[in-house]
Formats: sequence, structure tokens, C-alpha cells
Amino acid sequence: MIRKAVLPVAGFGTRCLPASKAIPKEMITIVDRPVIQYVVNEAVAAGIRDIVLVTHASKSAIENHFDKHFELEASLEAKDKQDLLDELRAIVPEDVNIISVRQPEPLGLGHAVLCARPVIGDDEPFAVLLPDVLVDDDGLEHNDLAGMIEAFEASGRSQLMVEEVPWENVHKYGIVDPRGGAPSAGESCPLNGVVEKPSRDEAPSNLAVIGRYILPGSIFALLAKTPPAPAMRSSSPMPSRRCARPMASTPGECGARPMTAAISSAISKPPWSMAAATRASARAFAHSSPAIASRSNRHATRDSWK
Repeated sequence: MIRKAVLPVAGFGTRCLPASKAIPKEMITIVDRPVIQYVVNEAVAAGIRDIVLVTHASKSAIENHFDKHFELEASLEAKDKQDLLDELRAIVPEDVNIISVRQPEPLGLGHAVLCARPVIGDDEPFAVLLPDVLVDDDGLEHNDLAGMIEAFEASGRSQLMVEEVPWENVHKYGIVDPRGGAPSAGESCPLNGVVEKPSRDEAPSNLAVIGRYILPGSIFALLAKTPPAPAMRSSSPMPSRRCARPMASTPGECGARPMTAAISSAISKPPWSMAAATRASARAFAHSSPAIASRSNRHATRDSWK
């Protein structure tokens, strides 16, 4: 069973300025909790128990959010505010560990994942969740990340979540080349490779990588051989390393509802009904799908802020 996950949170969040100037973009609130909380909840619901935050010196607010606040808890207890106290203590379940490691400088997603190597180790698979992607798991028997884990355990192949995007937008994403055609929602298929931001004419499909991966520990040796570069986009070199031999990958089509809004625009102009202002409606702002080339049970959505 996969128990560890890496959440890269060291980026500056420039696409979310000015909201992210004084606070990390991952701490921007959607309804009643920060974005990062939804992603952690997704991981925990899939069975993850060790969550590694790859952070930066400017992201202490994220670490503080998941740390104990004894004074606040004591104050709530003294005022008999049990509901709020229970909510506060539920941020990190008792059987879940939050571990922080530093990425000294932003050298891309591959380098961020590599920073977690001392915690994860080379001998066990793990999940990677990009915290600028929210997943709508309402109505699913289990969330798409759990489905990716099951697909990995059944096939032994690394998994990546994908979503169908309009053909006119394929140049914005890493696009997978599924072997034998695109998978059905909630299913997986073999993957030939990933093309980073292809033109419409060069794109092998319109299935975009959306920020959820299940990877073997052996990927660290591959990432260690890949020179980091300041100009490296966050999505590289992960796709190429994931698909490089001796690894085999499969993309999975997610089942979450597709949406085009970025987190930043969701804050000012939410794409879902906010009438009840519930957490369920917040989770409707989401996307998901597995990597072998598996499609999720609902439609996936990807936000564009990084």
C-alpha cells in the first residue's frame, strides 16, 4: 500500500499575484479553508499517511497551518467551543505525519521531488500531488488518487492523471501519447510518452497531465541524472523521466468534472454555485485522473496558477 506523498509547495505563485504576495498561494482560502488543506485531505482519503511538503523559507505559513497551536486549542477549550476545536484538530489526523523539507531554489518540479528523496527513499512507490490542482471527488466511491494507487499496485507501472482539454488548448499542457487510444473514464492504458506543450498539429492526443502522479522510488535515480535549470517549467522533466526506461507509465483518465478556471479566478468569480458556501461546492472546483493513462470516474479539471 502506498503511504507516502510529496507536495511541492516551494514556488513563488507569481500567477496568483497580488493575492500571493504576502501569503503562499497554497494558503489562499477557498470557502473556509486553504487550498493546500483540500489537497492534503485528498491524499489522506486515498490512504496516504506520510505527507512530505517540499517548501521554501517564505512558506512557513504552510508549515504553521499543519502544526499544533496549543494556545488556540486551549482558548477554544476554555470557551467550550468544541465544534471549532474538533475542526482544528482534524486538520491533521492523529495517524498522519506532515514532514517538511526545503528546496533551496526553484529548479522545477523534478528537482522539488528529488528534494524529498531522503524521506521517501529509493525502495518504495509514492504519490506526487501538485497543490494548485483541486479534485472533485464528490459522488465517487473512492477518489481518483486511490484509483491510481490501485492501478499501480495491479500493473506495477507508474501512473499519471490526465484530463481531456479542448484541442485549441493543447499547447498549454504536457500532452500524453496513449498507446492504443484514449482510455475510458476511470480506466488506464499504456503510454508511449508525453509531449510538452505541443502545437495542435503535433499533439498526439488532447489528454493533458493534470498534477497527480504515482511513481516508483527508482525515479529518484533518473531525476538525479537530470540537470536542474532555473528556467525549467514545473512540468519538466517529470514526464520524460517518468516515461524513460526502465520505467513504464500509464495515463489514467480522471472522473472529476472538467473546469477551465484558475484558482485565482475561482476566488473572485467562482465557477460553481456558492449559494450554500459548503465545502462540497468547493471540492466541485477540481480535477483528477491516473497516469498509466487512466481516466477518472468524473471529469478532471486543471487550474493554471503556478
